[in-house]
Amino acid sequence: MPLTILIVDDSATTRAVIRRIISMCGLDAPTVVEAADGGAGLEAAKRTSPDLILADLQMPVLNGVEMVKRLLADPATKSIPVVIVSAEPSKETIAQLRDAGARGHVTKPFTPERLRTVITEILGVPNA
Repeated sequence: MPLTILIVDDSATTRAVIRRIISMCGLDAPTVVEAADGGAGLEAAKRTSPDLILADLQMPVLNGVEMVKRLLADPATKSIPVVIVSAEPSKETIAQLRDAGARGHVTKPFTPERLRTVITEILGVPNA
């Protein structure tokens, strides 16, 4: 069954890079949905019920931490795994995200291999 992955980042360049890495993961023709801010990401998650969300922290409208909290507070979206893809180096913020329910964190700049490994591990598919 094809997967749906939601990318939430205010940088169109970062979304394009992540989209390209997803295409290199060897997943079964995933559908990739994009949102440019946390508010749009929250709405897209409710509308599309993705299998995975890759989200930035520093975004307009709704930041990544607040978006994760709202996703996990909503019965319709609470089971969707969220991975934060951010330049945020703070261990405190990473701990706060894990406490809020984020399943992982990838630090920008990242290698394609690192992001591919996280995606495939969380989705439970072979790392192609």
